[in-house]
Amino acid sequence: MSGHRAERTGQQRTDLSAATVRNLERASGELAAKSVAAMEEQLPWFSRMPADQRASVLLITQTGVAGFIDWLRDPEGALKLTTEAFREAPRELSRWINLRHTVHLIRIATEVFEEQLPEFAADETERTVLTEGILRYGREIAFTAATTYAAAAESRGAWDARLEALVVDGIVRGDAEESLLSRASALGWDPDAAATVIVGHAPSEDPPTVVSAVRGKASRLERPVLLGVQGSRLVVILGGATEGTVAERQGNERRDTREARDIRDAGEALPRIAEAFGDGAVVAGPTVPSLTEAYISATEALSGLRAVAGWPSAPRPVRAGDLLPERALAGDAEAERQLVETIVDPLEGSGTGLVETLTTYLEVGGVLEMCARTLYVHPNTVRYRLKRVAELTGRDASNSRDALVLRIALIVGRLARARGLM
Repeated sequence: MSGHRAERTGQQRTDLSAATVRNLERASGELAAKSVAAMEEQLPWFSRMPADQRASVLLITQTGVAGFIDWLRDPEGALKLTTEAFREAPRELSRWINLRHTVHLIRIATEVFEEQLPEFAADETERTVLTEGILRYGREIAFTAATTYAAAAESRGAWDARLEALVVDGIVRGDAEESLLSRASALGWDPDAAATVIVGHAPSEDPPTVVSAVRGKASRLERPVLLGVQGSRLVVILGGATEGTVAERQGNERRDTREARDIRDAGEALPRIAEAFGDGAVVAGPTVPSLTEAYISATEALSGLRAVAGWPSAPRPVRAGDLLPERALAGDAEAERQLVETIVDPLEGSGTGLVETLTTYLEVGGVLEMCARTLYVHPNTVRYRLKRVAELTGRDASNSRDALVLRIALIVGRLARARGLM
């Protein structure tokens, strides 16, 4: 087959006279101009391009004509040089037009050449050589353009992956620099979109597989996502709201409104993304208003991941805010601060003996009557005070988990007072 091809190319080289080749060289500018005119006539989007960009297309077309003439002289030797020259052209064009548009341009130029070239042939043999030659040459250029666009896409994908890794790493390290936001914007992230950082173990040792799984789930949720695989750890930054209580979702199940769907989707976002993580706990930090504050979510999520072992029955995913006792015991000063501010301060500020009642109730093992006897009050008074505790803190002392949170918060508050921090 290769011998037959060599025979054909050799035939093409000898069947064109020197006069025909010279005529083609003189007409190269005219052929290029006619090609661009046909592009403007047949492609509405081409005529809307700025003049300098259309001039660039003309220059590239002229290069193509010159390359075709060299290719006619020496198909085997000139083809490599021609395709290498055209590898640069789509890179420039790709700033303005996509691969499909580029192929349209090549097709139109080929059609113009196919129509005009027979005029330069000295006889029927040369006419055949020119017609077959431009078809083969156009095919080679189209393949080169496609290969170049594919390489550009692959290169852009690798660049995006590196850029994304820098953004995720910056957020994990606590950076809030302007460069981080500009990098995220380059990846298509809305800087004003809410963000939640989710951390856990990667499901496999193949990062591309992990990335594909997370992106697939985020796509089905119609959520933007940034992610990075850092060793065995997977860090995901999920865009959009992630709040939606069970009561809200159940209350809106029968309502087919946009608000109901938003609440339902927000509540389902974290569990769906958590499915892409490997075995073990998955911890989500608080949802912050924008990517600028995402480092806050990351800090709490990572703190929760370090402390989640203290709560073996923790849900998956679990919010970092639900791990405040474990985080405080692990030495997280931010968790201690949140326990004091959200539980101790409201109770002490009430001025109705709530701290004393709660402390006694927990000390007697949650037996209401015994708590009432210890405090010398009526059981209904204890019930009322515990109800106030729940209203102020969102924690029900009769619930075992909430009781633990309340107990740790009271201990942290006493220690802070002893250190003179309150």
